[in-house]
Amino acid sequence: MSTSADFQRPTLELPENGQRLLLHSCCAPCSGEVMEAIIASGIEFTIFFYNPNIHPRKEYDIRKDENIRFAEKHNIPFVDADYDVDNWFARAKGMEMEPERGIRCTMCFDMRFERTALYAHEHGFDVISSSLGISRWKNMNQINDCGERAAAKYPGITYWTYNWRKQGGSARMIEISKAEEFYQQEYCGCAYSLRDTNNWRRQNGRDRIRIGVQYYKADDKPN
Repeated sequence: MSTSADFQRPTLELPENGQRLLLHSCCAPCSGEVMEAIIASGIEFTIFFYNPNIHPRKEYDIRKDENIRFAEKHNIPFVDADYDVDNWFARAKGMEMEPERGIRCTMCFDMRFERTALYAHEHGFDVISSSLGISRWKNMNQINDCGERAAAKYPGITYWTYNWRKQGGSARMIEISKAEEFYQQEYCGCAYSLRDTNNWRRQNGRDRIRIGVQYYKADDKPN
C-alpha cells in the first residue's frame, strides 16, 4: 500500500458494532483512499462494483478493470455485478435533461445502493457504504440519504455515512491516483453527464472528451 508521511487518518470502526463491510465502489480513483483507510483499520470488507450508469461500455470496462487491478493488488475480494444498462436508461426516462446532483442522480444512487443492500442482505454483510462521497463533485447528503434508504429495507444492515473527504482524504485520493497512475475519468459517468460535459467544453473552446486516453501521472513524470 502506498503511504504518505504527511497523511494520517484515525483508526476507523464500523457503526453499530458492524463486522463485515460491503463497499460500493464507483471507480478506482474514488475508492483508492477509502480502501487504504479501511485496510489500515483492519476492517474486513469486499468491493461491490455495480455501476450500470457508466456510458459508453468502453468507459465502463476501463473503470471496472482499474478497480479490479487495485483490489487484486491488496487482496481485497471484488464482486463484479451486472451491467444492466437497459434497466438504468429505463429508470432515467424523463430525467434526461435534469442537472447534475438533481433527481436523476438520486435515482442513480438509489438504484446502485438498492442492489448493494440486497447483495449485503443475501451474503451476510451488516454494513454497506460507498466511495461516491469522497468526490467534491457529489452532494454527500444526497448520497447518504440514498444509502440509508436502501439499508433500511433490510433488518440488521446499516449504511456507514463516514465523511471520507475530511482530514485530507480528498488530497490523499489524488496522491494515490497519481502513484497508481489510475485512469482519469473526465465526467461523472452517465450518457447525460458526458453530453453536458462535452457541451460545456465546446462552449469554452475545449476538445471533446476522448474515452480511454487520460491517466493520472506520478509527480516526477510529465502529464
